[in-house]
Amino acid sequence: MRPPEVGSSSDSMETVPPTSSPAYAASNPVTRAFDAFASSVTRVAGSPIAFGLAIITVLVWGVTGPLFHYSDAWQLVINTGTTIITFLMVFLIQQSQNKDSVAMHLKLNELLASHRAANNQLIGIEDASEDDLRRLAAAYLRLASRVGAHGKDSVDVDACVEKTTADKAKRNARENEGA
Repeated sequence: MRPPEVGSSSDSMETVPPTSSPAYAASNPVTRAFDAFASSVTRVAGSPIAFGLAIITVLVWGVTGPLFHYSDAWQLVINTGTTIITFLMVFLIQQSQNKDSVAMHLKLNELLASHRAANNQLIGIEDASEDDLRRLAAAYLRLASRVGAHGKDSVDVDACVEKTTADKAKRNARENEGA
């Protein structure tokens, strides 16, 4: 029940977005630099020292309020600073989360592929539509509720996965015909 071999490169896997694959990051020096920078910044930003600096900054800003008579410019300083930092951090954190997500999926895929009794058709399921995922979740809930009593009753999860794969293939064929 193993999926067909895809090839040697992780870039050929449809389930790994090209911009998230390790080979993509290694191929471009700017991408490599951004990946290293994003990893460093998110590591530092999540540290107690960074949190302490943020608290000190807010306290200093608050204490200087009477000095600047709580003016609009005084308020603008903290609003502008926090907005810029938040805006830039969104992209850095998203880069780190994308990388972590791909790594987690690859680890889970390895576990599924290495376990003989696992349903290997679930590898790459993260690309399925929400309806397909809900159908699979319902099949697993039925499986969990039925197996308990006799240990023999089960839901054919493979049929659900095959239906999901067939539905995806039909959708892709319709899209290709329309293009």
